[in-house]
Amino acid sequence: MVAPERLTLRNVYLYLVCLITLVVSIFAAVQLVRSAVGIAYPDPGYYGYYPEDPEMGMDEDEVRRQEELAEDSLRRQEILDVVGAGTTLLIAGPLYLYHWRRVQSELPPRPAPAVPAGPPVP
Repeated sequence: MVAPERLTLRNVYLYLVCLITLVVSIFAAVQLVRSAVGIAYPDPGYYGYYPEDPEMGMDEDEVRRQEELAEDSLRRQEILDVVGAGTTLLIAGPLYLYHWRRVQSELPPRPAPAVPAGPPVP
């Protein structure tokens, strides 16, 4: 039976590292795509609370300036998210590949499948 040979402590460790790095890579890829979409199509929402009555607060130029600052802040945050997710992928991806190749190289070789004998050659 091959299962006990396959479940050594080292192989279990390698499989766990592969699982963790694969999950981290998937989440980083999703975050990368989400942030890229956020850069391309920013949230059109209203940024912050501003009084509608000019006598009570800021004039239109100040409101516009505050909205531009909020949009710039949102864009900066999305770019930071892209950089963070990309860095995570650049670290977790090779770690996954390295450990997966190690676990594959430590597996016992599979026996060749039996080839049925054909008809005798004259």
